[in-house]
Amino acid sequence: MDSRPIVVIGFLGSTLDAGHGAKRWSRWRPTVAMCQHDDLVIARIELLHHRVHTSLAQSVMEDIRSVSPETEVRAHVLEIDDAWDLEQVYGALHDFAKSYPFRPTREDYLVHITTGTHIAQISSFLLTEARYMPARLLQTSPPTAADPRRKQGSPGTYRIIDLDLSKYDRIAGRFQREQEEGLTFLKAGIDTKNRAFNEMMEQIERVAIHSKDPILLTGPTGAGKSKLARRIFELKRARRQVEGAFVDVNCATLRGDSAMSALFGHSKGAFTGAIQARRGHLRQADKGLLFLDEIGELGLDEQAMLLRAIEEKVFFPVGSDQEVASEFMLIAGTNRDLIAAVKAGQFRDDLLARINLWTYCLPGLAERPEDIEPNLAFELEACRRSLGRNITMTKEARLRFLEFAQSADAAWSGNFRDLNGAVRRMATLCTADRISAKDVDEELRRLKASWAGGKPPRGAPSHVPPGSDRIRRYLGDSADSLDRFDRVQLEEVLAICEGSSSLAEAGKTLFAESRRQKQNPNDSDRIRKYLARFGLTWQDFRAGAVRGQPGPARRS
Repeated sequence: MDSRPIVVIGFLGSTLDAGHGAKRWSRWRPTVAMCQHDDLVIARIELLHHRVHTSLAQSVMEDIRSVSPETEVRAHVLEIDDAWDLEQVYGALHDFAKSYPFRPTREDYLVHITTGTHIAQISSFLLTEARYMPARLLQTSPPTAADPRRKQGSPGTYRIIDLDLSKYDRIAGRFQREQEEGLTFLKAGIDTKNRAFNEMMEQIERVAIHSKDPILLTGPTGAGKSKLARRIFELKRARRQVEGAFVDVNCATLRGDSAMSALFGHSKGAFTGAIQARRGHLRQADKGLLFLDEIGELGLDEQAMLLRAIEEKVFFPVGSDQEVASEFMLIAGTNRDLIAAVKAGQFRDDLLARINLWTYCLPGLAERPEDIEPNLAFELEACRRSLGRNITMTKEARLRFLEFAQSADAAWSGNFRDLNGAVRRMATLCTADRISAKDVDEELRRLKASWAGGKPPRGAPSHVPPGSDRIRRYLGDSADSLDRFDRVQLEEVLAICEGSSSLAEAGKTLFAESRRQKQNPNDSDRIRKYLARFGLTWQDFRAGAVRGQPGPARRS
């Protein structure tokens, strides 16, 4: 202890401190006993008690004067009707702390947490930890059976606990390590160098741990919004902050009546074809995390229902008059300017206000040239794991790739998807598991050609999926999420539909073999359902006004 006078603040123990006659000195009474320690000289005790215990307080004060005449005892009556009511006890103790004339530069304060009800002890701890009382904690304990002075009225033992964690290097270091681990986890272990990006990720890490409010991730396609959302979920799950699943929904694929059903579910018989009930994405995300990518593509009706689900955690499935509940955390993603969409009447301003509390714009790869090198190393390691080969890269090849990748000539229009594709192609095509300068040169020609909208170099396998331009005109940026197999098939269907005057004509062309085999399929219905998978209708092909000319893209 230092040389400043010691002041103890503590509750009277209505049971532990009680005692009558000479036998009371053979009992361990914590408030009296703490004044019997030779190495703990207490200058003053602020003794808190209920009015009904005034007589006991007076008796304890007299006993303290007899064992420690130098200790001044001041009694304070706290008006508490129910000693087990946290709100009452905390409130009364809070009022005492606010009005007490603490002088921490002149006196050393201890808060005794051994006496009083558990509620009183909890309240004392909270107010001390929050520094309403600039003190340390004093915990006293009765003598043990091994204490030779036990029968002669031993004062027992005491411990002083400092809640200023900044003084505990090991604890502070542990918290710092946990924060660094969380930040590293969100960045997938990539040692990024971009200062603005790292500062943003540090804040996202704090928000992810301490908040349940919606998070809005903006930025160009391929900037990593979906991957970051999943890692936020995994971070929260590691901290046991979520119990449910991660549900990833691309809103650009939700169209018409199916959008409501996909998000909010439907009851059996809600509409034609609803032969059984459907839970919907929001209920699947109960107690988990829902990621709505391209949220700007939702219709206004879906937006209205989503707003209520976010605020009240309840909603009506399609065709049901019974509310269902889902406690989910929301992360939304978009590459659109939602403020402009609000002005254009395409997005609800109240929904934007609700999801705009924590908004982070993920920069494109071209805006982070210093981070291309660590991401290159990350993608190479990912290729080693997925291909099962020890892929390496020569020094010349690495330097040549980085020189171009970090230059103004590198558009990186697909951002990290472009980088991932480039590394994967080089890793797949290289000989002897070693990427050479020649492999890099060939890949750079592919990248330049794809960014310029041209054709891949002669003799080189094309990484641009067939029909990319046609598909993108109809699907916009959501075309990037299609598998190569789907692209090939969809390109053929779109080409036939553009050149047909009706669904029936397109069906006859596409399903000619089926007709020859006399399977008699419903051609129009088959095409209609196929197009609906991609959010398209026959009207999209008629929007061009001239036969053979595609209509405008439905998504930006």
